[in-house]
Amino acid sequence: MQKNKGNPAMTATLVEKIIARAAGKARVTPGEIVTCKVDLAMILDSGGPRKIWPRLKELGVGVWDPEKIIVVSDHFVPAVDAETAAILKLARDFVREYKIKHFYDMKGICHIVLTENGHLEPGMFACGGDSHSTMGGAYGCYMAGFGGIEMTGVCITGEIWTRVPETIRVDWSGAFNTAVVAKDVMLFLCRQLGMDNAFTAIEYGGDTIAAMSMSERAVLCNMAAELGGETGVIAPDAKTLAAIRAGGTEPKPDALSWRSDDGARFAARHNFNAAELQPQVAAPHAPSNSGGVDDYKGVKIDQAYIGACVGAKLSDLQMAASVLTGRKVASHVRLLVAPASQKIYAEAAADGTLNILTDAGAIMLASGCGACAALGAGVLSEGETCISTTNRNFKGRMGSNQASVYLGSPYTVAAAAAAGAIADPREFLQ
Repeated sequence: MQKNKGNPAMTATLVEKIIARAAGKARVTPGEIVTCKVDLAMILDSGGPRKIWPRLKELGVGVWDPEKIIVVSDHFVPAVDAETAAILKLARDFVREYKIKHFYDMKGICHIVLTENGHLEPGMFACGGDSHSTMGGAYGCYMAGFGGIEMTGVCITGEIWTRVPETIRVDWSGAFNTAVVAKDVMLFLCRQLGMDNAFTAIEYGGDTIAAMSMSERAVLCNMAAELGGETGVIAPDAKTLAAIRAGGTEPKPDALSWRSDDGARFAARHNFNAAELQPQVAAPHAPSNSGGVDDYKGVKIDQAYIGACVGAKLSDLQMAASVLTGRKVASHVRLLVAPASQKIYAEAAADGTLNILTDAGAIMLASGCGACAALGAGVLSEGETCISTTNRNFKGRMGSNQASVYLGSPYTVAAAAAAGAIADPREFLQ
């Protein structure tokens, strides 16, 4: 770790630049408390309308801008009982009542849907009603997660106060070895940097990051939440602009200008060599409880889950398929697959990925948060062991408090499904 010697009077980090623009100031400094104008607010069926609407009624107010509020149903979809059906109906009624322009009902997980539809752009200051809203930072914007009370204020005023975070810079250089991907990076970083980096933003850079696809960069920013950071960010480049255009939006002329200045002051800098990283696994009950896959080989599993915003993108499903081609899921294992969006579901069907997974014995589930948040199909019973592509494995996260959840990449989860126990995916790809 190196302390940065940049001159804060002359330079600024990407996060400081975005917050300064949103606050209407020439510059901001870490620790300063400012009020920011919000460019986009995303709320969900789980903690959105059902918590916000009663407060709006009590205060006798409406929403600040129905075009800048995005509503997504993804946690309770599809409804499994009368209670969850009522929650979804309330969300739909809220959208009609306040004439919300962008409503994605059962289209996929919110963080994926935002990017698929071109809602995120460099330099944007965005708020989300989910802790993994940090995923938006892969697009060069500042996006953080907030609770129901804070999101109520945002929906009414279009503003929120924030404390300007310090930025920790994490650089990776070199190329990954076989079966090593962004998820392995984050399980490694949770161990190396810890999960208590409060009041910081994590900025990723280096030639390894530049070589990554947007879907892999999204994993890094998503799991900045596991590091305890306020958000994760990556400076935009040509790949970012291409992804924005693919979502139907033309990037602004200044899109590529949103980056940290040379010599910007970082709270700390870390440098890692991608070639030295092996597939990682996190044992119960924290992402930081991680190590190389060899440390956990042979742990018998009951379930393998490929799902969630961080682990069921098209590239994730393709990783799993590359391991399972010509193989079968172990007889005592349930392999559950929940593509992160309907669009991904269709793409995976079109390119043959779903055929490979289902031929191997995978059980397909609806797109949504599902078992990741212990909702809907796929929750775990007492004493069961699961390996999952999700981002968290706290006690009770996927069902019973007495269940054990291991975390790994789609490669590692697929290998475990075939072997019936945690296994090294490199052995399946030779």
